[in-house]
Amino acid sequence: MRLSGRLEALGGIALLALLVAGCLVVLQPFLSALIWALILSYSTWPLYRRLLRWVGGHVTLAAGLMTLLVALILVVPLAILGITLADHVAGVFGLVRLLLQEGLPAAPEWVHDIPLLGPDIDRYWQSLTHDGAALAAAVEPYLGRARDWALQGGAGIGGAAVELTLSVFACFFFYRDGREAAAQLSTMTKRLAGGRGEHLLEVGGSTISGVVYGVLGTAIVQGALAAIGFWIADVPGALLLGFVTFIFSFIPAGPPLVWIPATVWLFYTHAPGWGIFLGIWGMFVVSGVDNILRPYLISRESRLPFLLVLLGVIGGVLGFGFVGVFLGPVLLAVGFTLLKEWTSAAGTPGAGAPPGETSRL
Repeated sequence: MRLSGRLEALGGIALLALLVAGCLVVLQPFLSALIWALILSYSTWPLYRRLLRWVGGHVTLAAGLMTLLVALILVVPLAILGITLADHVAGVFGLVRLLLQEGLPAAPEWVHDIPLLGPDIDRYWQSLTHDGAALAAAVEPYLGRARDWALQGGAGIGGAAVELTLSVFACFFFYRDGREAAAQLSTMTKRLAGGRGEHLLEVGGSTISGVVYGVLGTAIVQGALAAIGFWIADVPGALLLGFVTFIFSFIPAGPPLVWIPATVWLFYTHAPGWGIFLGIWGMFVVSGVDNILRPYLISRESRLPFLLVLLGVIGGVLGFGFVGVFLGPVLLAVGFTLLKEWTSAAGTPGAGAPPGETSRL
């Protein structure tokens, strides 16, 4: 009987493992969108609770209004960005075609004064000015790369819009049924790991909140700093470019895609001084603040060491893509908490466990 009971238990575990694997296979195309929906709904849950009180406790109405608000904040700006980028890409390719037809304008006087390389650059520029075939041959490889980048970027923005729309749609159900789901998750973790499991859930939740606030706060600061730099350098559409920088700040190494073309444009319009200023401002102020402010804001909320947050953000992006910005710090936060409690419990019996629990590691 004991042997048959063990076999039945092993069979049940095997069937459960197969069921979990099958569910993961079915949900795999939507996992990223569902993770985003979970992150969005959890980080905006306090606002949802206020809205729920405001509508008199009508859960479905509050969930619908909150979902609409999230869509207006996230999906609409992404659509506007896609349209704006399409217009600008068309304008850039039109300018390139015009240059190929009419040739380059005369080189600015300051090009010849560049130390060491100035005379050579000036001679090469003049050769391209008078030789359309040489100009076309010099530009053609870069045009191919730019065309591929534009196609990939357009496909990426389209895919991100679809995934974000699905995430916002899933947010409605997370808002509406989140309280019951949270209670079931809490019960499950208590059964599996007791008080420690619930404690680790709190650690993961606070880390997610910290990452959201860190990413959003950094994006706002980068967008504002970029707009200030564009305004000082007298770049047209400074506010629009600052908003585009805010959107691109959610993408790793995104802000340089805005301030680098603006810097090149300043050099092209015979404003090298402002071009140098904007390049330095973009590199050390706009892009540099990301390496300091984002990990700092995340570490404040999650109480993780600054180095672990930095490694979690960078490693998470490399390992999981953009969603790794959130997953990396959360995984390191849970692992760091477990390690700290285990080392504390090793020195003093029961010391690292939550109240009422003994160490199980």
